[in-house]
Amino acid sequence: VRVLNGKTKEHLCFLDKVEPYSTIGDIKSLFHKSYPHWYPARQALSLDPKDKSLRDEDILQNLPVGTTATMYFRDLGPQIGWTMVFLAECIGPLLTYLLFYFRVPSIYSHRYALTSSPHQVVRLACACHTCHYMKKLMETIFVHRFSHGTMPLRTIVRNCSYYWSCSAWLAYYINHPLYTPPSYGELQVNYALFIFMMCELGNFSIHLTLNNLRAEGSRCRRFPAPTKNPFTWLFFFVSCPNYTYEVGAWMSFSIMTQCLPVALYTLLGFLQMSIWAKGKHKAYSREFKDYPSVRMAIIPLVL
Repeated sequence: VRVLNGKTKEHLCFLDKVEPYSTIGDIKSLFHKSYPHWYPARQALSLDPKDKSLRDEDILQNLPVGTTATMYFRDLGPQIGWTMVFLAECIGPLLTYLLFYFRVPSIYSHRYALTSSPHQVVRLACACHTCHYMKKLMETIFVHRFSHGTMPLRTIVRNCSYYWSCSAWLAYYINHPLYTPPSYGELQVNYALFIFMMCELGNFSIHLTLNNLRAEGSRCRRFPAPTKNPFTWLFFFVSCPNYTYEVGAWMSFSIMTQCLPVALYTLLGFLQMSIWAKGKHKAYSREFKDYPSVRMAIIPLVL
């Protein structure tokens, strides 16, 4: 296997005696021995500089190459594991919100520093926001499975900037000394709180189901299906109910706080999760011939 630089076409190395049944992951490991600073997760290999990167599980003998394969290398830059990515994206909003809730000095007027809001809904909103991100942290540590996936360092900086700044934006208005409670009082808050809790439970149930979908070490792939847990019955109608519940949680949080920035953040989140859900839905439909046709991506019967 001859490896060239994808940009300059410069010869980088020649990997001798590569077996036909070797995977792209194996080739990356061999290349790493010649260039230790380019670890496998940082490498992208393709058969043409303009082609998509080959997957680690692709087998050499199944690719359109001869006895000598020419591959083009591209440096993906420094990488960070998905566990660290999720932790960074969750810890920031959690702590940022609490700074505004406790009204640390220099955020609001000095006469409000280190005071608490007189409105019960503000305390409930803080509890909901904290529980939401604590749940995500616990899922990252104990539920989600991350094999070898990574994210470029520059991308995590961008993502963290978005999540952290949005959390500060929401917290500033919800915890502001001049914050106005919802129009319909406790009735509006209590109904929204109940829906929020149901959506959080539903989201957690879906993540558990996805975690149990494939046994540890198994190569058999199956598409997710409903279980005896009623929260998973949403799988009858959508491919990504975890996103459906996530959007539902933020919608109820918007209603509970009656705060425009929260509603705008919910809309942005819905647009992004719709893109992810449609991509996952298409992948399921392509991979599984018996995939249920009645399922939509994120909203039953609609989207």
